Order: sequence, then C-alpha cells, then structure tokens
Amino acid sequence: MKQKIVIALGGNALGDNPQEQKNAVAVAAQSIVDLIAGGDEVMVVHGNGPQVGMIHLAFDEAHHANNAVPEMPFPEAAAMSQGYIGFHLQNAIANELRRRDIKKDVATVLTQVVVDADDQAFTNPTKPIGPFYTEAQAASLAAENGYTYVEDSGRGYRRVVPSPQPVTVVERGAINALMDAGTLVISNGGGGIPVLDQNHQFMGVDAVIDKDNAAAKVADEIDADVLVILTGVDQVAINFGTPEQKWLETLSITEANQYIGEGHFAPGSMLPKVEASVRFAASKPSRKAIITSLENAHLAVSEGKGTIIQ
Repeated sequence: MKQKIVIALGGNALGDNPQEQKNAVAVAAQSIVDLIAGGDEVMVVHGNGPQVGMIHLAFDEAHHANNAVPEMPFPEAAAMSQGYIGFHLQNAIANELRRRDIKKDVATVLTQVVVDADDQAFTNPTKPIGPFYTEAQAASLAAENGYTYVEDSGRGYRRVVPSPQPVTVVERGAINALMDAGTLVISNGGGGIPVLDQNHQFMGVDAVIDKDNAAAKVADEIDADVLVILTGVDQVAINFGTPEQKWLETLSITEANQYIGEGHFAPGSMLPKVEASVRFAASKPSRKAIITSLENAHLAVSEGKGTIIQ
C-alpha cells in the first residue's frame, strides 16, 4: 500500500564542509530513492547544526575584520543553510532517480515555522550555536552584543539561543500541493526558519527549532502515515552504554513515556527523537514512527527494521 513518509535526516550526518556533504548526500539519496522505488510518497526534513554555525561564523568573522561586511541575522543564516543543504540533497536525489530511470521531480521549499512568543524557551535559551570562546572572550562579546554565552561540556563558551516548539508550518499548503503532484519535497531544513506571527506579519526570530520536532509537526500537517527519524544507531536502547543495555524493536506510547520519565534517553541526542516520535504516533491511531539508521531507512518501512513507536 502506498504510504506518505516523512524522513528526518540529521545535519551532523552531512559532514562538516561542502565536499563531505556532497559525498554524504549521495549515500542518503540511495536510501531515499529505495523508498520511492517501492511506490511510497516521500518528504525529506534535514538538520543544519554544523552548517548554520559555519555560515554564521563566516559572516561574524568577516564583520569583525571589516565593518563594511554586515552581520547576518540568525533567521537569514538559517535560510542560507536551507538553500545550501537543499541544493546538495535535491541534486543527489535527482541524480539517483535519473540513474534508475525513475521520472520524478524534486523540489526544495524554503520553509518558515511559526513559534510562540510566549514559549518558555525564550526565557531559557539552551541551544548552542557557533564557535567556542574562552570565558573572557564570551564575557566581552556578551557586553558588546547582549547575547547569552554558556560553558559547553568543558570545551569553552558558546552562544545559546532559544529552542521553541513548532506551532505550524507556514508553507504547508505549498508542500501538500507539490506532494499531491508527485514531487519529492525537501522542507523544514534545520527545523525551519523560526518566525513569530504578529500583527498579521511573519517576523524572523533568533532561535533554533529542533529538527525532529519540526519533522513531527510537518508530518502531522501533511497527514503523513509514517515518520522515519534517522540517527547513528539501528535501534533505540534503554540503559545505553551499560551492561544492562537493551535494544528495543517496538515501543508503545506508554512505554516510551515511561522510559522518558526514567531518564533513559540523553537530552540533545536520543531524547528529542523519542519525544517527537511519541508526539506524531499519538496524534492519530494509524500513524507510526520509526527510529533507525540511514542504512536501514528502506528496510525500516518495508520490514520494520529499527525501533517502531505506535
């Protein structure tokens, strides 16, 4: 049976520079086209963690070297990363489709995602972005620009921005129309460009939306059947990294919430993936989410490889 599938691909899986990214997306394209070849309707969401930091840093350093070079606001840097990563993904998937003689269009949609100005994340920024600084450098920068810098894992100080929950995807109608026309859509790159809906205007805001939460939101709004979140392991585990480690083939929503409450999943790693999966699977009885590795993407849908949450 034909299914509508949203695939969430991590930004860290795409390398740290343009050439690494081109090599990585060529591998990802094979798994994505495997699903298309099976007759499914596919949309791709991707992260942008390393890439948006690289863009932001380049403009920041250029501005400090030459005041004539403008600082680049974070929403604009996010938009640039969507275009840059979208181009590589769109190109690689189109090439793989042509190699297999599959006639299908591929399009990247520059995507805005509405967030709530009253979201508690705006009073507690936690998402690190950009380079590392010494404590003295961070204090000097904070006095100059008013940004928040925190110590990050003993490696130095980094700027942190809010990570609010997605409310709705602005371009959901365009995404649906393209998918209904048979186009493979790449959207919500990096979680989407965060915007506030104020006075009948969408206004960009300095924030980062978690890519997995954004994937769950757009999957709900386009009425997808399956959400596939790709990560570095084949399955989710409890007691990870201990002698009691146990890999999980299936998880009910109740079990997943229990394990979340018991602290089995690391924040910033597996936790947002499980939380997003639960949110999507709980939104409609027929829906399911699968967490697995890139290599298992096709088998996750066809044979249930990975961890299925429903």
